[in-house]
Amino acid sequence: PQDAARRLIPGGGIYFKMEERNIKRILSHPLAMIGSDGLPHDNHPHPRLWGTFPRVLGLYVRDRRVLSLSEAIRRMTALPADVFGLTDRGLIGEGHFADLVLFNPADVMDTATYEVPTTASRGIAAVLVNGQVVWNTQGSTSARPGQVLTRGEPMAKLRKQRREATTAEPV
Repeated sequence: PQDAARRLIPGGGIYFKMEERNIKRILSHPLAMIGSDGLPHDNHPHPRLWGTFPRVLGLYVRDRRVLSLSEAIRRMTALPADVFGLTDRGLIGEGHFADLVLFNPADVMDTATYEVPTTASRGIAAVLVNGQVVWNTQGSTSARPGQVLTRGEPMAKLRKQRREATTAEPV
């Protein structure tokens, strides 16, 4: 069974098909979420697996001003949590899970390259999952408080917004 499972793991790849103007256009859409589809089991993953979020925060928020900091964070956290029905996630508040990244907005940036794709990003002080530090400036900790998340019922308002956005004029 383990052999069969290994054969079902999707293969990784690095593609160079995105143009900068299209990335900016996509990020400008109000319902665009920010995430990574990187495959962590690849021996040589795409550098954005390690640097998607710092790249957006450093390059597209701070340097190019495509998004505000608060809007970028919302699109990385609250918006995906709402769309995928992940209750008590994506917001900081009483009763919510404490999944947090402590970073310096003036310094955050991805540093991974195609040659060395697993380099930690700059400007991140700590990562907390369910309130426990799992990464700090010394590296990964032994804490593993994560859990499998299952999709809940997406919010009706967001479904309506997405339908309206797909019928609206192109950006």
